Amino acid sequence: MKTALTIAGSDSSGGAGIQADIKTFQAHGVFGMSAVTAVTVQNTRGVFGVQDIRPDIVRDQILCLFDDIEVHALKIGMVPNAEVIEAVADALSRINRSPVILDPVMVSTSGYDLMRQNARDALIRCLFPLCDLVTPNLTEVETLTGKSVQNVEQMKTAAWDILELGAPGVVIKGGHLTTDAVDVVCDGSQLIELKSERVDTRNTHGTGCTFSAAIAANMATGYDFFESIRRAKAYVTGALKHAFPLGKGYGPTHHFYDVYARAGMESS
Repeated sequence: MKTALTIAGSDSSGGAGIQADIKTFQAHGVFGMSAVTAVTVQNTRGVFGVQDIRPDIVRDQILCLFDDIEVHALKIGMVPNAEVIEAVADALSRINRSPVILDPVMVSTSGYDLMRQNARDALIRCLFPLCDLVTPNLTEVETLTGKSVQNVEQMKTAAWDILELGAPGVVIKGGHLTTDAVDVVCDGSQLIELKSERVDTRNTHGTGCTFSAAIAANMATGYDFFESIRRAKAYVTGALKHAFPLGKGYGPTHHFYDVYARAGMESS
Protein backbone atom coordinates (compact mmCIF):
# COMPACT_ATOMS: atom_id res chain seq x y z
CA MET A 1 0.00 0.00 0.00
CA LYS A 2 1.17 3.54 -0.75
CA THR A 3 1.70 5.85 2.22
CA ALA A 4 1.68 9.59 2.91
CA LEU A 5 2.80 11.64 5.89
CA THR A 6 1.21 14.87 7.05
CA ILE A 7 3.24 17.29 9.17
CA ALA A 8 0.59 19.64 10.53
CA GLY A 9 -1.51 20.81 13.44
CA SER A 10 -4.35 18.91 15.06
CA ASP A 11 -7.92 20.19 14.64
CA SER A 12 -10.08 19.02 17.54
CA SER A 13 -13.21 19.40 15.41
CA GLY A 14 -11.86 16.97 12.81
CA GLY A 15 -12.52 19.10 9.75
CA ALA A 16 -9.03 20.44 9.03
CA GLY A 17 -5.41 19.78 9.96
CA ILE A 18 -4.05 16.28 10.40
CA GLN A 19 -7.53 14.84 10.80
CA ALA A 20 -8.62 16.13 7.39
CA ASP A 21 -5.32 15.06 5.85
CA ILE A 22 -5.54 11.46 7.07
CA LYS A 23 -9.18 11.20 5.97
CA THR A 24 -8.16 12.49 2.54
CA PHE A 25 -5.26 10.04 2.27
CA GLN A 26 -7.51 7.13 3.19
CA ALA A 27 -10.21 8.26 0.74
CA HIS A 28 -7.56 7.91 -1.99
CA GLY A 29 -6.49 4.46 -0.85
CA VAL A 30 -3.27 5.79 0.70
CA PHE A 31 -2.26 4.91 4.27
CA GLY A 32 -1.96 8.11 6.30
CA MET A 33 0.56 8.97 9.03
CA SER A 34 1.13 12.17 10.98
CA ALA A 35 3.73 14.29 12.75
CA VAL A 36 1.86 16.77 14.95
CA THR A 37 3.24 20.33 15.08
CA ALA A 38 0.58 21.95 17.28
CA VAL A 39 -2.66 21.15 19.10
CA THR A 40 -5.51 23.60 18.56
CA VAL A 41 -8.56 24.34 20.67
CA GLN A 42 -11.00 24.49 17.79
CA ASN A 43 -14.55 23.89 16.62
CA THR A 44 -16.53 24.93 13.55
CA ARG A 45 -16.89 28.47 14.91
CA GLY A 46 -13.21 29.22 15.31
CA VAL A 47 -9.81 28.59 16.90
CA PHE A 48 -9.61 29.52 20.57
CA GLY A 49 -6.11 28.45 21.52
CA VAL A 50 -2.94 26.76 20.28
CA GLN A 51 -0.27 24.71 22.04
CA ASP A 52 2.88 24.34 19.94
CA ILE A 53 4.72 21.02 20.07
CA ARG A 54 8.40 21.10 21.04
CA PRO A 55 10.60 21.37 17.92
CA ASP A 56 12.69 18.30 18.79
CA ILE A 57 9.51 16.22 19.20
CA VAL A 58 8.30 17.36 15.77
CA ARG A 59 11.66 16.49 14.21
CA ASP A 60 11.81 13.09 15.90
CA GLN A 61 8.27 12.15 14.85
CA ILE A 62 9.35 12.58 11.24
CA LEU A 63 12.69 10.79 11.57
CA CYS A 64 11.29 7.79 13.41
CA LEU A 65 8.66 7.24 10.71
CA PHE A 66 11.20 7.44 7.88
CA ASP A 67 13.44 5.07 9.82
CA ASP A 68 10.72 2.41 9.75
CA ILE A 69 8.26 3.01 6.89
CA GLU A 70 8.62 3.97 3.25
CA VAL A 71 6.84 7.30 2.72
CA HIS A 72 5.60 7.93 -0.83
CA ALA A 73 4.49 11.55 -0.38
CA LEU A 74 4.67 14.19 2.31
CA LYS A 75 2.41 17.14 3.04
CA ILE A 76 3.33 20.05 5.34
CA GLY A 77 0.55 22.16 6.80
CA MET A 78 0.54 24.28 9.95
CA VAL A 79 4.06 25.00 11.21
CA PRO A 80 3.45 27.60 13.93
CA ASN A 81 6.86 29.18 14.52
CA ALA A 82 10.40 29.49 13.19
CA GLU A 83 11.77 26.88 15.57
CA VAL A 84 9.33 24.21 14.40
CA ILE A 85 9.99 25.17 10.77
CA GLU A 86 13.72 24.73 11.32
CA ALA A 87 13.12 21.37 13.01
CA VAL A 88 11.05 20.15 10.05
CA ALA A 89 13.72 21.34 7.61
CA ASP A 90 16.39 19.57 9.68
CA ALA A 91 14.44 16.31 9.52
CA LEU A 92 13.83 16.60 5.77
CA SER A 93 17.51 17.28 5.14
CA ARG A 94 18.37 13.90 6.71
CA ILE A 95 16.09 11.68 4.65
CA ASN A 96 15.53 10.59 1.06
CA ARG A 97 12.51 12.74 0.36
CA SER A 98 9.45 11.70 -1.56
CA PRO A 99 7.35 14.50 -3.16
CA VAL A 100 6.74 17.32 -0.64
CA ILE A 101 3.61 19.50 -0.78
CA LEU A 102 3.73 22.68 1.34
CA ASP A 103 0.44 24.32 2.32
CA PRO A 104 1.50 27.61 3.97
CA VAL A 105 -1.26 27.73 6.59
CA MET A 106 -1.16 31.20 8.13
CA VAL A 107 -4.68 32.22 9.17
CA SER A 108 -7.72 30.07 9.98
CA THR A 109 -11.06 30.52 8.23
CA SER A 110 -12.27 32.37 11.33
CA GLY A 111 -9.30 34.76 11.26
CA TYR A 112 -7.03 33.26 13.93
CA ASP A 113 -3.29 33.67 13.27
CA LEU A 114 -1.81 30.16 13.05
CA MET A 115 1.74 31.26 12.26
CA ARG A 116 3.93 33.58 14.33
CA GLN A 117 5.21 36.79 12.76
CA ASN A 118 8.80 35.53 12.75
CA ALA A 119 7.89 32.41 10.83
CA ARG A 120 7.24 33.79 7.33
CA ASP A 121 10.89 34.32 6.46
CA ALA A 122 11.84 30.97 8.02
CA LEU A 123 9.16 29.24 5.93
CA ILE A 124 10.58 30.70 2.71
CA ARG A 125 14.22 30.20 3.68
CA CYS A 126 13.99 26.70 5.14
CA LEU A 127 11.06 24.90 3.49
CA PHE A 128 10.57 26.40 0.03
CA PRO A 129 13.82 24.82 -1.27
CA LEU A 130 12.84 21.41 0.13
CA CYS A 131 9.33 21.18 -1.32
CA ASP A 132 8.04 20.31 -4.78
CA LEU A 133 4.88 22.41 -4.63
CA VAL A 134 3.48 25.30 -2.57
CA THR A 135 -0.33 25.74 -2.37
CA PRO A 136 -1.19 29.22 -1.01
CA ASN A 137 -4.61 30.86 -1.12
CA LEU A 138 -4.93 34.53 -2.08
CA THR A 139 -4.46 35.83 1.46
CA GLU A 140 -1.33 33.71 1.90
CA VAL A 141 0.04 34.85 -1.47
CA GLU A 142 -0.34 38.47 -0.39
CA THR A 143 1.47 37.72 2.87
CA LEU A 144 4.29 35.91 1.08
CA THR A 145 4.78 38.42 -1.73
CA GLY A 146 3.62 41.68 -0.16
CA LYS A 147 1.44 42.35 -3.22
CA SER A 148 -2.33 42.62 -3.58
CA VAL A 149 -3.89 39.76 -5.57
CA GLN A 150 -7.50 40.34 -6.64
CA ASN A 151 -7.92 38.61 -10.02
CA VAL A 152 -6.59 35.86 -12.25
CA GLU A 153 -4.04 38.03 -14.06
CA GLN A 154 -2.55 39.10 -10.73
CA MET A 155 -2.54 35.43 -9.68
CA LYS A 156 -0.44 34.60 -12.74
CA THR A 157 2.08 37.29 -11.87
CA ALA A 158 2.14 36.15 -8.27
CA ALA A 159 2.85 32.56 -9.34
CA TRP A 160 6.17 33.65 -10.82
CA ASP A 161 6.85 35.73 -7.71
CA ILE A 162 6.40 32.64 -5.54
CA LEU A 163 8.82 30.70 -7.73
CA GLU A 164 11.36 33.50 -7.38
CA LEU A 165 11.14 32.97 -3.60
CA GLY A 166 12.53 29.47 -4.14
CA ALA A 167 9.53 27.18 -4.62
CA PRO A 168 9.93 24.76 -7.58
CA GLY A 169 6.17 24.74 -8.26
CA VAL A 170 3.05 26.56 -7.12
CA VAL A 171 -0.72 26.36 -7.28
CA ILE A 172 -2.44 29.58 -6.25
CA LYS A 173 -5.94 28.75 -5.06
CA GLY A 174 -8.67 31.05 -6.30
CA GLY A 175 -11.39 30.03 -3.88
CA HIS A 176 -11.59 33.58 -2.53
CA LEU A 177 -12.36 35.03 -5.96
CA THR A 178 -15.97 36.12 -6.54
CA THR A 179 -16.09 34.41 -9.95
CA ASP A 180 -15.75 30.71 -10.77
CA ALA A 181 -13.12 28.82 -8.76
CA VAL A 182 -9.93 29.35 -10.80
CA ASP A 183 -6.56 28.05 -9.67
CA VAL A 184 -3.28 29.08 -11.31
CA VAL A 185 -0.66 26.33 -11.54
CA CYS A 186 2.98 26.72 -12.55
CA ASP A 187 5.81 24.16 -12.55
CA GLY A 188 8.52 26.66 -13.50
CA SER A 189 8.10 26.23 -17.25
CA GLN A 190 4.37 25.91 -17.91
CA LEU A 191 1.57 28.00 -16.38
CA ILE A 192 -2.06 26.90 -16.66
CA GLU A 193 -5.48 27.80 -15.29
CA LEU A 194 -7.70 25.17 -13.71
CA LYS A 195 -11.38 26.13 -13.58
CA SER A 196 -14.35 24.57 -11.83
CA GLU A 197 -17.79 25.67 -10.81
CA ARG A 198 -18.12 27.56 -7.55
CA VAL A 199 -19.99 25.47 -4.98
CA ASP A 200 -22.43 27.57 -2.97
CA THR A 201 -21.92 26.28 0.56
CA ARG A 202 -20.99 27.66 3.96
CA ASN A 203 -19.40 24.33 4.89
CA THR A 204 -15.84 24.92 3.72
CA HIS A 205 -13.85 24.13 6.87
CA GLY A 206 -10.59 22.39 5.97
CA THR A 207 -10.80 22.91 2.21
CA GLY A 208 -7.18 24.00 1.85
CA CYS A 209 -5.86 21.15 3.98
CA THR A 210 -7.95 18.67 2.02
CA PHE A 211 -6.73 20.01 -1.34
CA SER A 212 -3.03 19.81 -0.50
CA ALA A 213 -3.45 16.37 1.07
CA ALA A 214 -5.27 15.16 -2.05
CA ILE A 215 -2.38 16.35 -4.21
CA ALA A 216 0.05 14.45 -1.98
CA ALA A 217 -2.12 11.31 -2.14
CA ASN A 218 -2.26 11.45 -5.92
CA MET A 219 1.50 11.93 -6.17
CA ALA A 220 1.98 8.99 -3.79
CA THR A 221 0.01 6.78 -6.17
CA GLY A 222 2.11 7.85 -9.15
CA TYR A 223 0.31 10.70 -10.88
CA ASP A 224 2.44 13.52 -12.25
CA PHE A 225 2.52 17.17 -11.14
CA PHE A 226 -0.37 18.57 -13.20
CA GLU A 227 -2.58 15.47 -13.11
CA SER A 228 -2.26 15.23 -9.31
CA ILE A 229 -3.48 18.82 -9.00
CA ARG A 230 -6.34 18.30 -11.49
CA ARG A 231 -7.54 15.21 -9.64
CA ALA A 232 -7.24 16.95 -6.26
CA LYS A 233 -9.33 19.89 -7.49
CA ALA A 234 -12.04 17.53 -8.75
CA TYR A 235 -12.01 15.70 -5.41
CA VAL A 236 -12.38 18.91 -3.40
CA THR A 237 -15.23 20.09 -5.63
CA GLY A 238 -17.07 16.84 -4.90
CA ALA A 239 -16.32 17.10 -1.19
CA LEU A 240 -17.76 20.62 -1.14
CA LYS A 241 -20.89 19.56 -3.05
CA HIS A 242 -21.53 16.94 -0.37
CA ALA A 243 -20.39 19.05 2.60
CA PHE A 244 -22.68 18.96 5.61
CA PRO A 245 -23.72 21.48 8.31
CA LEU A 246 -21.98 19.93 11.32
CA GLY A 247 -21.76 22.37 14.23
CA LYS A 248 -22.84 26.00 14.44
CA GLY A 249 -20.18 27.57 12.23
CA TYR A 250 -18.35 26.48 9.07
CA GLY A 251 -19.04 22.78 8.65
CA PRO A 252 -16.54 20.35 7.13
CA THR A 253 -16.23 19.05 3.61
CA HIS A 254 -17.20 15.41 3.08
CA HIS A 255 -13.95 13.51 2.65
CA PHE A 256 -15.63 10.15 1.98
CA TYR A 257 -18.46 11.24 -0.32
CA ASP A 258 -17.29 8.95 -3.13
CA VAL A 259 -16.80 6.01 -0.77
CA TYR A 260 -20.33 6.53 0.58
CA ALA A 261 -21.75 6.72 -2.93
CA ARG A 262 -20.12 3.43 -3.96
CA ALA A 263 -21.48 1.80 -0.81
CA GLY A 264 -24.99 3.10 -1.49
CA MET A 265 -25.00 5.21 1.68
CA GLU A 266 -26.35 8.70 2.21
CA SER A 267 -23.52 11.23 1.80
CA SER A 268 -24.80 13.87 4.18
